[in-house]
Amino acid sequence: MKYIKLSTSFNFGEVMSVIIASIILPFLPETPIQLLVEGLLYDFGQLTLPFDNVDEEYLKKPRKFSTDSLKKFMLFMGPLSSAFDLIVFAILLLVFHLNDAPTFQTIWFSYSIVSNLLGMHIIRTAKLPFIESNAHKFVYFSSILLAIIGVIIPFTWLGNLIGLVPIPMIFMPIIILIPILYCFVALIAKRIYINKFGEWI
Repeated sequence: MKYIKLSTSFNFGEVMSVIIASIILPFLPETPIQLLVEGLLYDFGQLTLPFDNVDEEYLKKPRKFSTDSLKKFMLFMGPLSSAFDLIVFAILLLVFHLNDAPTFQTIWFSYSIVSNLLGMHIIRTAKLPFIESNAHKFVYFSSILLAIIGVIIPFTWLGNLIGLVPIPMIFMPIIILIPILYCFVALIAKRIYINKFGEWI
């Protein structure tokens, strides 16, 4: 359920972002191959979830797969991640006046990977992550490693192969700080969701 809810909410949010950005921008916010590589990287991170620790409260009673619960979760958390994508777009367009397609695409590529891997730790538990509930060491290790890879790829031959370019250092705070801000807002959204629906994962 962690994997399914993570995947559906993040993918739903990203589809919304791509559609909106494609209407606004004179170029694609990411090319198809960039989206595929990005998705592959954070999917590798999510594939460690079968090893993850499970909160004791979650194991007290049997759980049923519910498409209604999945739909509510996707429609609640998906637009939140999309909103932060749009904040990144707005900063790049309105603050930095960035209209260079490869640089724009590269920043969103790395930002999306870092944001999704960090956001995974907010969503994986109904508790406060890192403090009240710790992930398995495999989950932590893969998240850190893949986030680093997501930032480094644009500086490599592989990044060049898929149309990415080295990221100017001035844009690095966007890739690091906006995902952290997303996590704080997602924690608040999580409390609201739990209070409203009486469940999380």
